[in-house]
This record gives sequence, C-alpha cells and structure tokens, in this order.
Amino acid sequence: MTITALRRALFLAALAAACAVPARADSVASSASSAGSASSASISDSIGGSSNSSNRDRRVAAGDYRVIDVAQAPAKAETTRLTLRAVGGEAAQEFTLDVPNRALAARAVGAGAIVRVNERVYGYEFAYADTSQPFFLALQDDWYRELGSRQVTI
Repeated sequence: MTITALRRALFLAALAAACAVPARADSVASSASSAGSASSASISDSIGGSSNSSNRDRRVAAGDYRVIDVAQAPAKAETTRLTLRAVGGEAAQEFTLDVPNRALAARAVGAGAIVRVNERVYGYEFAYADTSQPFFLALQDDWYRELGSRQVTI
C-alpha cells in the first residue's frame, strides 16, 4: 500500500468516525465522499488569520474558542464565516473559519457559542464544545487534494 493510499484510508476512517456517518458496506465510499464534501475543506480555503494579524497565519492552537461573530462569508455562496477567539489564556488568538452551510444544517453555531478545536494529523477538527460532536474538518492542503474525485476507467 502506498503512502497516498494509506493516507486516504486513514482519513476516510477518521472522517466516517468524526461525522458519525451510518453506512452499509456497499455505500461506505459514497457516504464518506458526500459527508466529506459537506463537512470538510482545505485549511487555505477555510481558516483566515485575525484581522489584527499581519501574517495571516493559518495555524490554530487546539482548545476552546468563543464565536464572536457569525456572517455570510464574502464571495463564497452558501458559506458561513465564524470569527473565533480563544477562551482563556493570555494571548487572545482570533481567526476566521469559513464553513459550508450544509455542515451547520443540523445545528447552527451562534455568537457566544463555544467551539472546540482539536488538532489532528490531517488538519483541524471543529466540534461543538458541549457535546464534542464534530461539525467541520479543515484539512491540510495536501490531504484535501488527495480526496479529490477522479474518474477511473477500467
């Protein structure tokens, strides 16, 4: 098994677990694929540096963040922009997160809510802090590219 195939297999297993996608053996690939398109995107397309950050850093520390603003993402249809600020700690880290509206369809995230960020090997997992239920995955760009659908001819 190649590194690419192993990465893909690990990610799909993690995605299925994180999204709690119920699936039969014959629909695992299609369920994971559709869940992935609704609840994941690349870090470069999802995470923005804070407005007071000069380097537009896309690195995020694991922990709890308070939602301080919810708005339509500029120039991104069907996408919500959450502005998140670290809870506690001395440095008030702040960043934006662009989430497809479909990822928030089951439960909205409003201003004042707490979002838990978990760092994973494939990127960042964003979850509701009160239930630890993930709602969005921001994937490292190379992982995200590996998930792209490709036509296979036999």
